[in-house]
Amino acid sequence: MNSGSSPSLEVADQVATITLRRPHHHNRIDPDDPTVLLRHIERVRSDTSIRLLVITGEGERTFCSGYTLAQIGTHLDRTLEDMFDALESLEIPTLCAMNGSAYGGGTDLALACDFRIGVRGCKLFMPAARFGLHYYPGGLRRFVSRLGPTTAKKIFLTSMTLESEELLRIGFLTDLVECEGLQARINAYREGLFRCEPRAVSSMKRHIDAIMAGDWTEEMGRAAYEASLQSPETSQRLAELVAK
Repeated sequence: MNSGSSPSLEVADQVATITLRRPHHHNRIDPDDPTVLLRHIERVRSDTSIRLLVITGEGERTFCSGYTLAQIGTHLDRTLEDMFDALESLEIPTLCAMNGSAYGGGTDLALACDFRIGVRGCKLFMPAARFGLHYYPGGLRRFVSRLGPTTAKKIFLTSMTLESEELLRIGFLTDLVECEGLQARINAYREGLFRCEPRAVSSMKRHIDAIMAGDWTEEMGRAAYEASLQSPETSQRLAELVAK
């Protein structure tokens, strides 16, 4: 089953943009799409000129409705999970521009990103328990580690719909904007990130994720901190600030 277009990748001005392109089917993820998305993510990983990845959906109704329901029992395999994990582990910052609501696996696609900008009126709905599915391990880990166990239980155990204001309050969204302000907010993130030294950004992202996963030690943090003090980039940037 493949209705509509596969996700696309565009690269311009050091920003990569992956767009889900099935607006008439709520930008669902069809069985062939995880492999396509993995290929896009690995291309981004290999291009050292790219400093930000943006993931969004076509249209104004839905960001992503998750994996196509008719294929879950027969075509869903580890490729979808591997794709989410690959996105989560990218060295550069990742931003989900939620042009609409997120359902099922679409919620995890958003959560695997570092930042999520939602448009007012967007919603979240996780139907897994309604059709008897125990969600895959990586997805549960992301929800619990990033939103906390109580919020994860509300999302997964009740299948209640969460509105945009609540999504902002619980930290699923990092920003909530009017639809017409979405691109401007993306640009603001881009400008902020591009003012920072890329290696420092990647290093701190890696360490923050390690702290969240419980895989971090103070010795690791101390070594990264002291290495940055000795880096030519830090010396140059400090000298430029002092000279102003």
